Amino acid sequence: MNVVALEKRNKIHPHKFTLWVGIGSILMMFAGLTSAYIVKRNQANWVSFDLPLAFWYSTAVIIASSVTMWLALKAFRGRLMSRYRGMMLATLVLGIVFIFLQVMGFKQLWDNGITLQANVSYSFLYVIVGIHAAHVIGGVITLIVMALKALNVKMRNYSSVPVELISTYWHFVDILWLYLLIFLLMIR
Repeated sequence: MNVVALEKRNKIHPHKFTLWVGIGSILMMFAGLTSAYIVKRNQANWVSFDLPLAFWYSTAVIIASSVTMWLALKAFRGRLMSRYRGMMLATLVLGIVFIFLQVMGFKQLWDNGITLQANVSYSFLYVIVGIHAAHVIGGVITLIVMALKALNVKMRNYSSVPVELISTYWHFVDILWLYLLIFLLMIR
């Protein structure tokens, strides 16, 4: 019986496996997009541009949200439910602030003439960062659901799997944003 229990413990939860397959797919997509960016950058009509200051502020915000997400998971595992609720709400608010700052950054770009139609280099920026934004919005929607569940004081399900899933995903979009920011700074 102990052997069966050990085998069960060593298996990955199906939802976690599915998340990791999804993360792998997303990584492949962004690897393709950034590779295409590098290839297209060698064209004669490529135009370099500076990233708006709002992107730097949003980077600090998403890093802070990753910390609050980590604290939320730690609190949930410790069954410190009031702290878990607070950290989930803080992560949600920071996620929304990240999106707001990204919108402000794109508004600054647009106001400076960096539009989709102006040049292919600008289009790449909008596509790459826009797809990342879609993934962040998906994460924020999940954070809303998780925060609403956290606020339900009658919660009896103490499975950490959903919290671990959103935590893994949120850290992933955080790391992905850092990669994209560094990529866009180095390959202009």
